[in-house]
Amino acid sequence: MTRKDFGDALRYVNAVGYLAEQANHHPDIAVSWDKVTLTLSTHSAGGLTGNDFALAKAISALG
Repeated sequence: MTRKDFGDALRYVNAVGYLAEQANHHPDIAVSWDKVTLTLSTHSAGGLTGNDFALAKAISALG
């Protein structure tokens, strides 16, 4: 996802972090100035689970 600038990217990451902590399910996050890349998977399951889809839906609602 492309954000306005680096500060906006960090605020977005913090919002994602809050949701991840609430869900006790944590994505891999990469930040490159105004770009944020999130990778969701359940490592213990070797792929995607319902937890990944639920967190993705919550993250999508952030905008």
